[in-house]
Amino acid sequence: MRGRGGARGNRTPSAPWSRLKPVDLDPLESMGLPSKGDSRLLDFKTQERYYTKIVERYMTFCSDAGERDELLRRFASLDISSNANDGLPTKSTSGILPLDPSKPSMAPTTIPTNTKGLSDVLSALRKLREGIVASKRADDFAIQAYLFCIRLSVLVKHPESYHPAILHLLRRIQPLHSMTSVEMSEVVGYLVLDTACRRNNLAEAFAIRYKYRLRDSKVDGVLDALTHDNYVEFNRLKKRVDGHKAKLLEYAEEGMRKHLLKCFGRAYLSVELDFLEICADSKWANLTVQDGVGWELDDGKVVIRKVRAR
Repeated sequence: MRGRGGARGNRTPSAPWSRLKPVDLDPLESMGLPSKGDSRLLDFKTQERYYTKIVERYMTFCSDAGERDELLRRFASLDISSNANDGLPTKSTSGILPLDPSKPSMAPTTIPTNTKGLSDVLSALRKLREGIVASKRADDFAIQAYLFCIRLSVLVKHPESYHPAILHLLRRIQPLHSMTSVEMSEVVGYLVLDTACRRNNLAEAFAIRYKYRLRDSKVDGVLDALTHDNYVEFNRLKKRVDGHKAKLLEYAEEGMRKHLLKCFGRAYLSVELDFLEICADSKWANLTVQDGVGWELDDGKVVIRKVRAR
């Protein structure tokens, strides 16, 4: 006869129990950075499956936005800041960026709720890029993933993502596995416009255009407008290029418009309000508030300078 202790010792529970609820892991967040020791994204098949999940999440974000205007508003409202622990540059960083394409950098945090999905996509793309770089992959998939990352990062105006991605694509992947002529023209066009508009380096922009033999009349027109400080032509071209290139042109828009206003200030005593708003492509209220115009408005005419009585 078994004792009480033996009976209890042989008894097995009917089902496991725990007070802890199972954690639902986001498939994009569950993957770690290869630079932090997570080696799962070094596998080619894992990279492809992860990319599929990224695209699905991006399509969900676009579907949730609904209308085109709302989607553009969410892109514009995305506030990307960087993780201080990683020492990464923020969106507001100006000047020359690190040119090492083997170090993808971008860690968005503190994102508004309606752009959380896009933030997750951008973070996941950074992990995927690190995996592609670490595995030294250069094939059609690497080009496709990098193009997706570049296009999306350009739309949200995050140079810390698209700039090193462009450099890696041109310097590391292209020599081993060529892009199509259309893809090559697109990527080089982004690099030329980014160099001219954001980095304000026209000499280097012309050098890049010559090096890669870019033939794009619209890009050429933008460079010509920037060279001659022709805001009217610059603004006309901004309305003709595609949405991605238009985003890059926005970096130079404020400086070009202020130069135009300075020209008005030196050349005119007064000017019709309609003419000024057409040339500056901005309403009077915006000119006074955003651009700091201190001129006087008198019955539809802008008084720039008053002639002093002798």
